Amino acid sequence: MISKKNLILTIASMGIFVEALDIAIINLTIPSIQSQFNISNDQVQWLQTLYVLLYGGFLIIGGKLSDIIGRKTIFMIGAALFLLTSLGAGLSGSFGILAFYRAVQGLAAALIMPSALSIVTHTFTEKHERSKAIGIFSSFAAIGSGSGLSIGGIISTYWGWHWVFLINVPVLAAVIILSWYYLDTDPARESKKSPDLISGFLLVAALLMLSYGVHELGNFQRHYLLLSGLAAGIIISMKLLFTRLTTLKEPLIDLSIFRSSKVVTANGVFFLLGSFFTGYLFIISLLLQKDMSFSAAKSGLLLVPFSILSAVVAKFALPGIMRRYNIGQTGFIGMTMMLIGAILLISSIFMGHSLWLILLSAAFVSGLGMTISYTSLSVLSIQDIPSQHYGLASSLATTSYFLGAGIGLSILTLFMTTKNADAAVTPLSVAILGLYAFIALSWLVVFIRKQNTVHSRTATAR
Repeated sequence: MISKKNLILTIASMGIFVEALDIAIINLTIPSIQSQFNISNDQVQWLQTLYVLLYGGFLIIGGKLSDIIGRKTIFMIGAALFLLTSLGAGLSGSFGILAFYRAVQGLAAALIMPSALSIVTHTFTEKHERSKAIGIFSSFAAIGSGSGLSIGGIISTYWGWHWVFLINVPVLAAVIILSWYYLDTDPARESKKSPDLISGFLLVAALLMLSYGVHELGNFQRHYLLLSGLAAGIIISMKLLFTRLTTLKEPLIDLSIFRSSKVVTANGVFFLLGSFFTGYLFIISLLLQKDMSFSAAKSGLLLVPFSILSAVVAKFALPGIMRRYNIGQTGFIGMTMMLIGAILLISSIFMGHSLWLILLSAAFVSGLGMTISYTSLSVLSIQDIPSQHYGLASSLATTSYFLGAGIGLSILTLFMTTKNADAAVTPLSVAILGLYAFIALSWLVVFIRKQNTVHSRTATAR
């Protein structure tokens, strides 16, 4: 019989799986959504952009609310809101309504993610037990992200794009019911003060302006006044935010958390991982459907084995890897897989869109790299952090991932906007992905060397 601890881990993991799945699941449904609403590529991309920006932008607030109001309460509110927005999106009759529900869905995900991780970290208190639980929890997020393409392609072809959203409803209903009965009641809080929402909205505003500004850089000559205004708005917002964070007694973000090199490294590499993986999903969707003329279902079926591989790696291989190597080294292994996947994808383009090279690339990225990278960085992001900051630390890490997703994808599309291009995906666009992975690897190498130096000095002192 399953223990209560493992049941709680399952509930939290189900919640994180759904919100991670919804990041990728929409990619192969885009053509059918465009067809129904008669919209352009520039319009339809906002379904992904709004979700990512609202998710990343409100994560800090979600983490703080989890710490102050209670992790069970915020988790259930987030799950209920995600259920309602999934239902609304699936029943949408216009693109505007669909985009609205998609944006609020991102807000709901921002409540689920930090509260779910906080539930796990407070349930598993012993250090080794906690690291193992976080690894399992994070692997569900990685599997959700990795399997989204295949699941979305199959669902949209045989059931219609509406069911990409409606499929969430029964899963989240089960999560809410199980949470009500089995999650521990939130402890009474000594401080009843509300979180610093003003700082939260300043952060969200800055992120939205930054992401939109990067997205519009390609139209600088036409929109230079708008971009100048956005730049000024970002500077003002960040200045006001920094002032509040350094002067308030209870700021939204305790900046002392960044004194840890592990936190800084985890957030920096998470940013690059988000840039890489979101861009990879975007590119491989275009490559299979537009350049190789595969249907959404066939594209999805081709990628199913790598979703299974991701689950197998998370269950059987990853625990052994994390026992043999430290967290930094495990992250390095994962990002190496990502770089290999990018190299294979570039090679496939030069070899006339070689299908076996594309599938091998997907194996390295979705099957191996994403699971290993995401899990190891999640553990690294909260190492040596006081327990009262778990919600904040997890929110910062995931915010970095989605900020990277939004900005990285915007940068990537700047190099894909070619009027006379013969193909939707060019070697240059894939090279940008490779650059993201290379920078992440370089960062991890520096971090690992510094950690080894510290350990050597400590051993010598003894």
